[in-house]
Amino acid sequence: MEERTEIASLGEFGLIDHLTKNIELQHASTILGVGDDAAVIDHFGKQTVITTDLLLEGVHFDLMYTPLKHLGYKAVAVNLSDVYAMNATPTHITMSIGISNRFSVEALNEFYEGVYFACEKYGVDLVGGDTTSSAKGFVISVTAIGEVAPNKFVKRSTAQKGDLICVSGDLGGAYLGLTLMEREKRIFQENPQIQPDLENESYIVGRLLKPEPRKDIIAFFEEKEIVPTAMMDVSDGISSEVLHICKQSNLGAVIHEEKLPISDESRRAAYKFGLDPTVCALNGGEDYELIFTLKQEDYDKIVLNEEISVIGYTTDPEEGIKLYTKGGNRFNITAQGWNAFQQS
Repeated sequence: MEERTEIASLGEFGLIDHLTKNIELQHASTILGVGDDAAVIDHFGKQTVITTDLLLEGVHFDLMYTPLKHLGYKAVAVNLSDVYAMNATPTHITMSIGISNRFSVEALNEFYEGVYFACEKYGVDLVGGDTTSSAKGFVISVTAIGEVAPNKFVKRSTAQKGDLICVSGDLGGAYLGLTLMEREKRIFQENPQIQPDLENESYIVGRLLKPEPRKDIIAFFEEKEIVPTAMMDVSDGISSEVLHICKQSNLGAVIHEEKLPISDESRRAAYKFGLDPTVCALNGGEDYELIFTLKQEDYDKIVLNEEISVIGYTTDPEEGIKLYTKGGNRFNITAQGWNAFQQS
């Protein structure tokens, strides 16, 4: 049996020391990191972007099929995605966790391995946080801090009529990964003898368990001197995000079904589960792609980037927010995206 160290044996400060002893700071802007009352950061004349996410076991993740290392990675990644969505570069995070005594020190080591892996990959410094006991369940709170050249940040409310609506990567994969995992969980609960069968669906499972924020797209914008007119990340489904941008910018929109980027793997999985790939792309959450609007004259700058799809354009608010289907029909797009407060 593998070794299990009880958290109580280390105490809170001992645990923090244990989990943070190997931090290597990567930024000159980090003047003081973990180990004091607060971190000190100097962004040398840049503007500072701050975002926070709360992840709750049973609401945002299920430990039955989420490895702790992946969870640590994802907790960081989804927060960095919000910084990139402002056209900013993440530089620092703080990580606070609430844990019950069913977690061992070894389990937390695994979680933090994923945290550090994401920090290293995206070039951010972990500069603080807190650990506390939680009566039940695992609670994770991450705050990410980023920097952006003065007034180069991009809001949701600044799209203009006639802008192109674009999205990075592909859509619906994470929702299909979740569908597969939930199905396998139900089968396992009914019959624990049956081993989960992930049916070589590594793509959609990866989209769920290990999302990658789009650092590359923000770097591409900088290289091509593109500043989107509005932007946000796709966490609740593209239909929901289009509605946010249109509502806050006081615009309508047209989205073309055949322009929605859906991977072959996702399309095949959708058909296998008896789902419509378009519905998965529109309403599935957790893809962590970027949706942004661009002036039409910037089209030539993005046309060769295979990671960016133009899915529609903005219109007058009176025209509403429409999906033009492959069959030539027009539907109103409603916020069928995933909602954390919906009763299921």
